[in-house]
Order: sequence, then structure tokens, then C-alpha cells
Amino acid sequence: MYVFHNGHLSALAISGAILGGCLSSSATASGFAVPELSTAGIATANALVANPVERGAVPYNPAAIAFHDQSWLSAGSLLIGPTFSVDNATGSHDSAGADWLVAPMIQAAIRINERWSAGLSVNAPFGLETRWKTETFPPLTGSIQLPPPPLGPGGSVPASPQPTQSNLEIIDFTPTITYAISDELAVALGADIYWAKSATLNSSITQLEGDGSGLGFNLSALYAKGPFSAGINFHSSSTLKIDGSYSALNPTMVLIGALQPSQTAELDLDLPWRLQLGARYELTPALAVELNWTRNGWSSFKDIQVKGDLNGATLFEDVNEWEDANAYRLGLTYQLQEQTQLRFGYSFDETPQGDTHFSARVPDNDRHLFGIGVGHSLGDGWQIEAGYMYVKFLERRYRSSKPYLVGRDINGTDAINGDYQANAHLIGLEMSKSFDAF
Repeated sequence: MYVFHNGHLSALAISGAILGGCLSSSATASGFAVPELSTAGIATANALVANPVERGAVPYNPAAIAFHDQSWLSAGSLLIGPTFSVDNATGSHDSAGADWLVAPMIQAAIRINERWSAGLSVNAPFGLETRWKTETFPPLTGSIQLPPPPLGPGGSVPASPQPTQSNLEIIDFTPTITYAISDELAVALGADIYWAKSATLNSSITQLEGDGSGLGFNLSALYAKGPFSAGINFHSSSTLKIDGSYSALNPTMVLIGALQPSQTAELDLDLPWRLQLGARYELTPALAVELNWTRNGWSSFKDIQVKGDLNGATLFEDVNEWEDANAYRLGLTYQLQEQTQLRFGYSFDETPQGDTHFSARVPDNDRHLFGIGVGHSLGDGWQIEAGYMYVKFLERRYRSSKPYLVGRDINGTDAINGDYQANAHLIGLEMSKSFDAF
């Protein structure tokens, strides 16, 4: 049972709500990233940064538009079915998140003339949904003993710092301009316009809902000559300003000062920079192989601070201290016949999260990604694509000797000790249509 001390439990009250809502293991790459930007990317495990041919490579490297001789439009959806659980001292517990998450995949390429092209991608490179039941971690579940009269009303009230519902949807609008320096080399410059469409960060005694936006930029280049091509793509880091409403669900706890009163609040969410390098070689006219290396700048994700607008006080501060992480990707394309292409991919993604600040809200770990897919030309400029990916997280056996103290940071403490497992199924479907260039 939790004991009420000195009338200050605001950090306890919202700690589970905030970080639990901002992050989740439902993401399919390190941290809370979702790098699957096209159906072709799903099938090749995101090894597309050096591909000058496929339309699905453009979100990974907009400079590829310069090597397309037509304008085109592509639209589709990414479906993610995550499952994750923890085995701890009280048994096995599953996170009851959404059965399937849906993200957009939209790309457009406009060939202006022989040198200039423009593009637009709309996708969801970051996102989550997770729900832990309040009894999952017993040290974080219980009630607060209130002071007896005359200091307080006496008795106890239910309280839990665990998140009960967490949802974050981030959409990235990426307009780009591409310039062909020569027939073999092109460069591109673009903007990343992030829209946090919704953020729902609830606990058993608090709610935080809001939305927001942020800006970044991206640079890319692609070189292709004969059977060989090489590409590079960089996305800058960005800070999303999320504004919302904080609600205290227990009036008694507000009255005695255990909870901050309901008010508007704001959160700065730092997104990492991303660097991807790749090389591709056509072994035969039908078979091509691509190798990619990706670096995600998660070291910028140091902490989270939620500030209330009532008096400007920090309602909650959480330490993450993540590290930059690598991903190694292999993609294969095989032209089965003139109209049909088969695709295969494998990736190994490292986690940015160490044990020191491990979070049950982001039970992240290294993972294997396996992709397969097909692209088929229907004629008259139409193309249909399908892809499937299976993501297998390595089991994380987390043990900490750091005791959890009521009202303090949960990350890295023994309150969340356990064996964490996770996996995800991804399905991509996309249709595209090419048009004569201007």
C-alpha cells in the first residue's frame, strides 16, 4: 500500500500516463520508429535507399525521382499487428493494445523537365499504441493512505502510476525538390512537416490528450551507372510541440494536494535524426541486391518534461538517456517476368535503450525483420504491390537492483523487472499510376 507523504504526489500521478503514451513497443524499429514507408520497403526490409528504379524507393531517397522518366502517384496503407507481453513475479501479462494499427503510405513524383523534379510523401515514421493493465506491475499498483482528520479525510483512494491507454499518431508530410546534376547523379532537398495527429496519455487517475507539430529537413543523393548504384538520405532531428489538456480524475486527491488540478499542459517530444547509406548491384538483368546501413540519432531523446500552464510548474520529468543505434539491411529484387517482380528482405535493428533507464512502456530490444512481397504491372501505367513483414524482438530479461520509490521515476527500477517478449506482423498494400511527363 502506498503511503501519502507531504501532500506531493503529482509526479506519481502522471508518470505512467506521460511516458507510457509517448512511447511503445508497437513500433517496428528501434525506439518508437516505424521505418516502413512503402510497400516495396516492407518487402525489402527497408533496403531501398540506393534503388533508382522502384517507385517505392522514393520515400527512402527522393533523389531517385530524377531517374524516373514519368510522373506518377501512389497510394496505400500499412497495417501493423503488434503483440507484446511480460513475465514477472505475478505471472504472464499481455498488453491489450489495438488489434491492428493503420498508417498511410502516399507518394507522388512530378517530372518537371530533364533536370528538375518534385515529390511528396505522406507516411507515419513514428507511432505507437499500448495498454498495460493496472495489475501488471504490483509495485506500481495500490492505493494511497490519506491523512486522518484533522489533517485529511482519512481512508484510502485508488492510485496507480501505470499507463492504462497510450496512443501516438505522427504523420510526416515530406515535400521535396530534385535536381539531376548529370545522367548519373541527382540530389534532393526537402522538408519534414510532422503532425502529431493525436496523443492520448492516460493513467488510472489522470488523462492527458493533445496534438501538435514540428519541422525538420532532409537531404539525399543518388548515383547510378550501369549495374551499380549508391544512395544517401538524411533526416534532421525535430522537436514536436504537443499542447493538450491534463485532467485529474480524483477530486479528493486534488483537494489534499496529491494531484495537480486539471489544466492545459504542454510537452516537447524530440524525434531523432536519421542517416541511411546504401549500395545496390544488379547481379543479372533479373536479380539485384542492395545493402543498407542506417543510424538513428536517439541520443537526442534524453528526457521528457510535461509543464502545466496553470503556474508553469513541471508536472513530470522523466529521464531516458537513449543512445544512437544502427540497423543493417539486405534487400533482393527478382524480376520473375516482365510484369512481375518478387522482393525479399532482412534487417537487424539495434535498440537504443540500455538497462539504466529501461522502461516497461518501451520494452525495446534488438530485433530481426523479415520481408517478402511482389509488384505487378497491370498495364496502362497501373501497378499493384503487396508486402508482408514479420518482426521478432529478442527476449529482454530485465533485472534491476535499483529500488522504486513512490513518486519517483519508474525507469530503470526493480518495479518493472521481468522477461519481455514482442513481435509484429506488417502488411502493405499499394496502387500506383504513372502519367506522361510534362
